[in-house]
Amino acid sequence: MSIIAVIGTLDSKGLEHDFVAAEIRKRGHDVLLIDLGTGDAPSTKPDITRYEVAAAAGLDLQPLLDRHDRGECVVAMSQAAPVLLEKLAREGRIDGVISLGGGGGTALATAAMRALPIGFPKLMVSTLASGNTAHYLGTKDIAMMPAIVDVAGLNRISRMVFTRAAAAICGMVEAEIETAESKPIIAASMFGNTTECINHAKEVLENAGYEVLVFHATGAGGKAMEDLIASGMVSGVLDVTTTEWADELVGGTLTAGPTRLDAAAKAGIPAVIAPGCLDMVNFGARETVPSAFEGRTFYIHNPQVTLMRTNAEECAQLGKIIAEKANASTAPVTILIPQKGISVISTEGQPFHDAAADAALFDALHQHATVPIITLAEIINSPVFAKAAAKQLLRNIELAEKR
Repeated sequence: MSIIAVIGTLDSKGLEHDFVAAEIRKRGHDVLLIDLGTGDAPSTKPDITRYEVAAAAGLDLQPLLDRHDRGECVVAMSQAAPVLLEKLAREGRIDGVISLGGGGGTALATAAMRALPIGFPKLMVSTLASGNTAHYLGTKDIAMMPAIVDVAGLNRISRMVFTRAAAAICGMVEAEIETAESKPIIAASMFGNTTECINHAKEVLENAGYEVLVFHATGAGGKAMEDLIASGMVSGVLDVTTTEWADELVGGTLTAGPTRLDAAAKAGIPAVIAPGCLDMVNFGARETVPSAFEGRTFYIHNPQVTLMRTNAEECAQLGKIIAEKANASTAPVTILIPQKGISVISTEGQPFHDAAADAALFDALHQHATVPIITLAEIINSPVFAKAAAKQLLRNIELAEKR
């Protein structure tokens, strides 16, 4: 019998969570009712109390409750709930999770859900589901269902929505995922300017028996790739499009944050890294580019996207960052440099061709890297470079397996 965690602030939403729990039980599943509330006493009896939730993260909740600081209590619970939920899932004590809530309840419950691995059934019924949900979802596969009416009491509409939600989480838990013929996974980063490189490399890797999952290096894509690598599901990383670091350094719109390139190093996953598209920083429409960058070289990718060429000083910094990230790895990692062009528009005769900036980037990589570097007199999208990157990754994976 599957066990579904029903989590939420049971002091104010206990009736609604009880209703969903009853609907889940009707469908033959067991329920673990978990209280995340910090206000009045819960209006229904939980299986795991708020005190036990806090204790999972080593927190003593009572002193916080005694201070009557709601913000402090919610912050503490948002830190503790992910610890508890991850532990329950890891130990096989729950098979899915569902919650109902408004603004506070959604923030609290989705914080806990983000601690769960990709593929684990998670459903949030929220009054905020029709708006911008990016900060609730992060990079995880949380399904969000509009509550339509306020999550406060039961009525004709809410009963219908909550019943469907209960059925949905039961269906997610019951779904059988075919994994018998699953191949080992390689994560790869791609941009429009490196598409051909990935297409050529993908063919080599697939012929070697791997499944290649491609992530678009748009900030969210890089974060999702890092999360997947950290999950332990990945056998190798073909990170040929490290462009998100240009946005992180210079202040563009597609940054994946300062931890980009950390996951493979920390998890000891073999990798090949290339400075793909480090020639460009992404902004919105031309008129949105900060005035501080006037006088720089720009390329209008489309009416909504303006690219700015990184200069020699920025490229030197980027080379140092990429090298240091690679150096941190405990697994075999190699840096490959496409000497004749790191993007389609940086090759000779193209708008972003800048020999001095490229030289600063490549020199910094050589100066700071302690891992092997291979330089090829190729553009990044050439079949020669792409196949060399793929074959080097296969060698790195083989080296790691022999250790």
